[in-house]
Amino acid sequence: METIAFNRSELKQLIRETFVDVLSTRKDLIGDAVLEAIEDLGIGKAMEEGQTGAYVDTEEFKNKLHRRIKQSR
Repeated sequence: METIAFNRSELKQLIRETFVDVLSTRKDLIGDAVLEAIEDLGIGKAMEEGQTGAYVDTEEFKNKLHRRIKQSR
């Protein structure tokens, strides 16, 4: 097996090029990650709103969450 040596800047450039290549060929990965982050934010916001002591109906909560997710797309 052959050993290949890289200096720090060459390694950074190789990683950068690989990252760009993956993102350009697998755009679905970005979309999935962004959607998941938005869903997490929505749940976090809903949890903050829920800490007021007032309770909401489960269906109402789900409907609000789904509307916010759809708005963010």
